[in-house]
Parts: sequence; structure tokens; C-alpha cells
Amino acid sequence: MTDQRADVEWRDGVVPVSVQFDDPYYSLDDGVAETQHVFLCGNDLPTRFCDGFHVAELGFGTGLNFLVTLAAWRAANVTGKLHFTSFEAFPMQVAEMRYALKAFPDLPIDVFSTDTNEGVLAPTLHGPDFELTVIFGDARNTLANWNCQANAWYLDGFSPAKNPELWEEALLEQVAAHTLSGGTVATYTSAGFVRRGLATAGFTVSRVQGFGRKRHMTRGTLA
Repeated sequence: MTDQRADVEWRDGVVPVSVQFDDPYYSLDDGVAETQHVFLCGNDLPTRFCDGFHVAELGFGTGLNFLVTLAAWRAANVTGKLHFTSFEAFPMQVAEMRYALKAFPDLPIDVFSTDTNEGVLAPTLHGPDFELTVIFGDARNTLANWNCQANAWYLDGFSPAKNPELWEEALLEQVAAHTLSGGTVATYTSAGFVRRGLATAGFTVSRVQGFGRKRHMTRGTLA
């Protein structure tokens, strides 16, 4: 467990911005729509959902991506359990997460109300249709020790220009090593070095239409 914590300031009193990386946690236009476009559609979800489907993520943040994914899982009436694992070096306080997520009342935010931790989220949360695991610490160290493989990856670190550590080639190679054959990856960034790193790691990479003001994003499939 890391002792690091997110340092958050609030733009207009409602939008969480990371002080460490000078970057908002989600799109200022529409955080839910961004997650749906980039991470769900980018990984061909919910059409691929099945019992035991495993999503992995770099950068848990407010938990928004998890909640949007769980909402899509429930809307698709999938029988079984969704597994979601996220790697987070600077966890937010649960109270901060809940405050940020108040902007999205249609999401199943109540799943976090089962966590009585006064600090950061508990490492594992269980529900009748999901299992959420948040692995705290630098993903460059923790991912290599993870003993699972994901069907789909959400690469959602802060901007590569401001948080280059989470986009290093060695880490992208670990993402590939922890992806099932035919598994996918999606990210909002289309930075050339990120696309090259994913290709070197073994993904067939394509640049597609981005969300909102972003012209392009990246998606890939592990050969």
C-alpha cells in the first residue's frame, strides 16, 4: 500500500483537477460520454461482455470509468460477474470521489457507499455482479506482479506530456503481457510514442476518431 495521496483542487467548485499533474480527472465537456466513447466503444463493449469478463485500467481516479462500465454491464443484462482491476498511484479520498461523482447521479454510485473506510477506497469491493480491485502503488512496479490477464484495458493516466511515467514502453509491454490473446486496449491519447509503444508490445494499433475536441484516439488488439 502506498502512502501517496491525490492532491485535488476543484475547478468551479465541482470539477476535480490533479495538482500533481495539472490535469482534470475527466472531460470538462461530459465525463460519462467520454468514457463511453473512448473506453467502452474503443474496446467494443458491451458487445463482448460475458461472465467473468475482466477489465483492467491504469489510473482509477474518481472511479468514473468503473461506474460507467458497471452501468453498461447491468444495462446489457449480462449473467454473471464483471471483474475490474485498476492500478492507482495517487488514490483520492473516498469523500472526494463521492463529491466528484455527484455530477453523475444516474451512475451506480451507491456501490461505494458500502465502503466505510474514512480514507481511500478499500482494495477490494464485491457486489452481486462485480468484483472491483484497486491496486495501490506505481504501476511500473505493481503490474509486473499481477497474476491475472485482462480482456480489455483502459489506459487512462493523465496526459502523456504531464504524466510520461504511465506511458513508458516497458509499462506498455507489461500491459500486453497481462492481456489475453485477442484482448483489446483503448486510450484517449493518439500520441505517436504511445501508439509505437503499443505496437512494439504486440498490439495491432489504429488511430480512430476521438471524443469531443480531441481529433483522434488510439485502440489496439493483441495479436
